[in-house]
Amino acid sequence: MDFRLSEEQAMLRDTLSRYLSDHYRFDSRQAVVRSDAGWRPECWRAFASELGLLGVGIPERFGGLGGGMVEHMVVMEQFGRHLVLEPYLGTVVLAAGALQHGGDALAAEMLPAIVAGQVTAGWAHAEPGSRHGFASVQATARETSDGYRLSGHKAVVTGAPWATHFVVSAQAGDGFSLFWVERAASGVTLRETPTFDGGRAADLLLDNVHVPASHRLGTPGDTLPGYLSDAGAVALCAEATGCLARMLEDTIEYARQRRQFGQPIGQFQALQHRMADMYMLNEQAIAITQVAAMSMEGDDRTRALAASSAKAHIGEAGRVVGQGAVQIHGGMGVTEEAAVGHYFKRVTAIDLQFGSAAWHQRRCADLLYPAAA
Repeated sequence: MDFRLSEEQAMLRDTLSRYLSDHYRFDSRQAVVRSDAGWRPECWRAFASELGLLGVGIPERFGGLGGGMVEHMVVMEQFGRHLVLEPYLGTVVLAAGALQHGGDALAAEMLPAIVAGQVTAGWAHAEPGSRHGFASVQATARETSDGYRLSGHKAVVTGAPWATHFVVSAQAGDGFSLFWVERAASGVTLRETPTFDGGRAADLLLDNVHVPASHRLGTPGDTLPGYLSDAGAVALCAEATGCLARMLEDTIEYARQRRQFGQPIGQFQALQHRMADMYMLNEQAIAITQVAAMSMEGDDRTRALAASSAKAHIGEAGRVVGQGAVQIHGGMGVTEEAAVGHYFKRVTAIDLQFGSAAWHQRRCADLLYPAAA
């Protein structure tokens, strides 16, 4: 595999990096976290109008820039570096990906609206008491003469307070599927809550919600839900690499400045060894995420194995690098004023989304060594 970015991908990375460095500093981000809104709609509009960022991965015929998982990886890595709150994952990676497998009329209506920043979406799959994967989904979609009636309880839908629409997983009469649901639809209720990493989420309650037949995404029994779940996991891995890089950079800089026993603590060999281990884990995380992103268009087994391998490594790397960064900072590392603790919170949250490290390790084992029939 060629891990080098193309000229266009490098330009996307550099342009986004400059914008976020100017407009998404840590102190301004923390002010947004403490605000009632919890995000900055003006930044979302800038992503659309100034950067064209919301068209990444959307075909040009719908007003997008084209591209695929590698471009999403570039964007998410920069978002991780700046702890961006806005719902790119749920909207551009997952919802836009799902809509491309829906009806042509729905895609033609919604995808340009996503590109323009007029639609935001949440991925509504997890349920109270459920495990990862799709077999445990209890939400139902009852077919009617004019579409479907959805009922169920979706838990901790990231970015839900800001969403105009949701991609909802449910069991239909002919199999598991995904549905495009408007927030304003009758029977939709949100119970909002902040998350420990500074974001916002909500439980989504569906009470006999009417969904037109044209709003069913994909076909019964297809691999779309699995593909999107892996896409979400890989995108989160890319975000985590940005978080890991920032934790490492901040820790090295702190170790150069903090003095103890008359010298910078970065000169102590024990801390040098620890930071070297953190560096290696970050480099491995970057490489395995790149492999996963480039494997997304492979066969189902190749894609699943690459995505789960990356997610399992990222979970462990986030824990080790985060603990090292906080501990080398000492008491400063757990204060609200120090950025490193907030990055550690974010990588901890990432480990819990789209399957934990332990869950993906089990999945890798099942893929490599399937049980005998």
